Amino acid sequence: MWDDAFPSFLIGLREGLEAGLIVSILVATLVRAGAKSRLPQVWTGVLAAIALAMSFGAVLTFTAASMSGTAQEAFGGTLSVIAVAFVTAMVFWMRRSARSLSGEIKEKVTGALAMGAGMLVVTSFLAVGREGLETALFLWTTARAAGESAGPMIGAGIGIVLAAALCWGLYRRVLKINLTKFFTATGAVLIVIAAGVLGYGLRDLQEGGVLPGKTAYAVDLSQSIDPGAWYSTLVQGVFNLTPTMTWLQVVAYAGYLGVVMTLFVRGVRTAAVKPVKPAKPSQPAESAKSAEPAAEGEPAGMPVEPAADGKPAEEARPEAPARRRPAWVIPAAVVAVPAVVAGAVVAFGGSKPADAQTVAVSEKECGKGFTAPKPGRQTFQMHNTGDKASEVYLIDPASNAVYGEIEGLAPGTTRDLVATVAGGSYAWRCVPTGGKAVTSASVRVSGGAAGKAVVPVSEADLAAPLTAYKQYVNQGLTTLVAQTKQLSDDIAGGNLDAARADWLTAHRTYASLGAAYGTFQDFDKKINGRTAGLPDGVSDKDFTGFHRVEYGLWHGQSASDLAAPAARLAEDVTGLQKAFPAQDFDPADLPLRTHEVLENTLQFELTGDADQGSGTMLATADANLAGTRELLGVLRPLLASRDAQLLPRVDADIDRVQKLLDSAHHDQSWTPVDKLDTTGRARLNGATGQLLEDLAPVPDLLEIRKSA
Repeated sequence: MWDDAFPSFLIGLREGLEAGLIVSILVATLVRAGAKSRLPQVWTGVLAAIALAMSFGAVLTFTAASMSGTAQEAFGGTLSVIAVAFVTAMVFWMRRSARSLSGEIKEKVTGALAMGAGMLVVTSFLAVGREGLETALFLWTTARAAGESAGPMIGAGIGIVLAAALCWGLYRRVLKINLTKFFTATGAVLIVIAAGVLGYGLRDLQEGGVLPGKTAYAVDLSQSIDPGAWYSTLVQGVFNLTPTMTWLQVVAYAGYLGVVMTLFVRGVRTAAVKPVKPAKPSQPAESAKSAEPAAEGEPAGMPVEPAADGKPAEEARPEAPARRRPAWVIPAAVVAVPAVVAGAVVAFGGSKPADAQTVAVSEKECGKGFTAPKPGRQTFQMHNTGDKASEVYLIDPASNAVYGEIEGLAPGTTRDLVATVAGGSYAWRCVPTGGKAVTSASVRVSGGAAGKAVVPVSEADLAAPLTAYKQYVNQGLTTLVAQTKQLSDDIAGGNLDAARADWLTAHRTYASLGAAYGTFQDFDKKINGRTAGLPDGVSDKDFTGFHRVEYGLWHGQSASDLAAPAARLAEDVTGLQKAFPAQDFDPADLPLRTHEVLENTLQFELTGDADQGSGTMLATADANLAGTRELLGVLRPLLASRDAQLLPRVDADIDRVQKLLDSAHHDQSWTPVDKLDTTGRARLNGATGQLLEDLAPVPDLLEIRKSA
């Protein structure tokens, strides 16, 4: 929790200090001008700004909670990117404005005094409101990234309280702080934190389908780093760096940090050497003082207290008598308006049915509020009352069959779970992150046919399919060892025509083992790695394997140039064959790969991106399809018992894609992807897309769910 609290503490401290300085300057300016009677107008604007920020946070939380899982990812990702933009602008603005802040606000207050009470309220509201909205947005994104709200809220609260104490001390001349140095130091730290929030937001956009590349991982240390270890929690909580990150996340993180931090540091150095113009002798003492830089350790531009006798430092213009009204009317109105608007959005802006039940989700209150619903399609408002993110399932307590589920329900948030209820018994199972699964008391629903539920899958259920698929991979690797040895011998003997044919045969064998790529660990990069991320591209020393040999065979390289890459390929395949029996093959990978293998096919092979000159991407796609068919074969019994209609649809889709691929295969050659006519390419992409859509439920149907 405390790891998640630090980013929010820093934003609360920094934004709180900014807002506090602004309020201090507003108050001091009015006191010096002899206009203490106008102070309620300042506090009215400040309270209105606070109410607006809190209401904005409530609307964000409610809006996200009422969306589907995919829409939540897209919504949260978009707001994370916006929050990063606001924080970046705030950091640079405060670096530039720390010294001149007092003068700017005094000028605005002076103008507002001349224009009446309403303008003073508006001035203070706008001055503080921006800080409040930025704070609400950034706190919401950091809490969502943390997966819990307690830590971020505690951190922000401590930061704001500390900021208030610092501002009081500055106002009363108890403390002296060099604000320029303070905002420079915190700005640098916030830039690092914002880089992590940007990466997290882009990952959300990938998960929500807005951006591509959600399976293109640049870093995957999940097998070698314990995500629950203290150091993992610390790094993820403070910097939003996770063991698994996509290329988009890594590039965005590094690019943002490199560009923004460079500009920030350059601006700090420029400001440090910029000469300060001395005040002209003819200026009044007060003007000359404001033009001088702040003394070391003294906050620049801080307001000066009135004289001890209470008289203003300069003669103030007498105020015109104002019509008297109750002092509480304006503050109450401006504070209530944003709260009422937010309440109206929450009350009437959602789609909560009148009879929807609100059900608690936590270790202590799992299922609280659940009563026997009526048969039919029902919406349940699942509210996480605990302090941990949680998964929640609507189950049949006798068989553990799942009727509906929500994953990643953050603390303090509410989301809809829609399920069709019929005759039978129902209960809730709450599975908090890092906690023990809890099952609620069951209720009985009478009437209607039996409800449709998914029987959960355990590791034991996947044991037999996993064993069968391992045997398939072992056989494939044995064949592959012989094929790559033949390929290496062809090249060593100078027979490049035979090597081209043998290359395709071997590569198709490897492509048909797609469900095991994650298990192959580093061997996959060595055997089938691409040039993405390599500084020297096809000339890079780390460009090895099938695609390196492909490039040489179809770009005129000699047998002597290719002998070493081909021999290394054969060695790596042999090493993989020896290592595979001892490698950890996660059974959960089997249902995931039914979709992911062809997803990669659509992304790389059917676009031609992976082609290094052979023009055989459709042959690789054909091998990927064969591998998917094999994988579905070992999973078929589990799928048939859970969704009888799924397999006939998928089988028909596979036949359709197979016919389209066969039409591009002529004797020993394959039509290159870029040579397909527009209609044929569109049909192939469309058929593959439809197959992927029909395969999409497989990971959910065969997901290993925690039951105890």
